[in-house]
Amino acid sequence: MNDKSIKIGDIVKAEITGLQKYGAFVKFGKYRGLIHISEIKSGYVADIHDVIEVGQTCQAQVIDVDEFNGKISLSLRTLEKKPQTHHAQRRFHFNNPSNKIGFKPFTEQLSGWAKEQMTYLKSRKENIIT
Repeated sequence: MNDKSIKIGDIVKAEITGLQKYGAFVKFGKYRGLIHISEIKSGYVADIHDVIEVGQTCQAQVIDVDEFNGKISLSLRTLEKKPQTHHAQRRFHFNNPSNKIGFKPFTEQLSGWAKEQMTYLKSRKENIIT
């Protein structure tokens, strides 16, 4: 994916093109992406067919762009008035004022994860290698 016109945080008008038990495939402009079932709405979704359907259009937010594999992840949940987090590792990202929409690119968040882990280990008074 050489075109950098799509970036994390963009809000796009997407059309649902297919449904699987794990998520919805969408197309928007010249791009295609996936809305994972956990990103459809806050709370538990037992059957994706009860919430959305093929052919439906909706506003979605880009939450990850994997340029290496050419994959784009989107979310409907982040556009809710009060999105709830349900993954422990996302708790940090949604509470961090510099990142309100989900994951940062791996290279940007690696140092943050390392600092967070070091702080945790020090608080547990475990032996760590520095």
